Amino acid sequence: MSIAPSDKHSFVATGEFDVKIAPPHMIAVPANASAIGRHALEKAYHGGLNGRAQGEMLSAGQPQQGEATYVALESFDGTLDGKAGGFALAHLGEMDAGSEELRIAIVPGSGTGELSGIRGQLLIRREAGKHYYTLTYWTA
Repeated sequence: MSIAPSDKHSFVATGEFDVKIAPPHMIAVPANASAIGRHALEKAYHGGLNGRAQGEMLSAGQPQQGEATYVALESFDGTLDGKAGGFALAHLGEMDAGSEELRIAIVPGSGTGELSGIRGQLLIRREAGKHYYTLTYWTA
């Protein structure tokens, strides 16, 4: 995922979000292939990022055994530090042998309204049943 170029000034927005993930709809795959589930996502962001997002997630693997991957796209609409507009976020999450890695980036070219040209990355932290985010962003 990208980080701010040295000649660009980056900004940071933090806050909480609520998420609803629908139960999976299984995608048709060949008989002996690994199952793939499709999930609808809904999020409500609070804090520096204030608004809602909807998207879709695809998952595969054995999460109960600590081995799985998901990819997702979500489309946000609202405000970021008082600027109105929207953008899309791309996710890649992996679990393997008890370790987890999550990368979330703003999709280049997806910014709308006052958020046109936005770039950045989002970090998520889960604590005591709540979800928190830190969004580091800049404009191209």
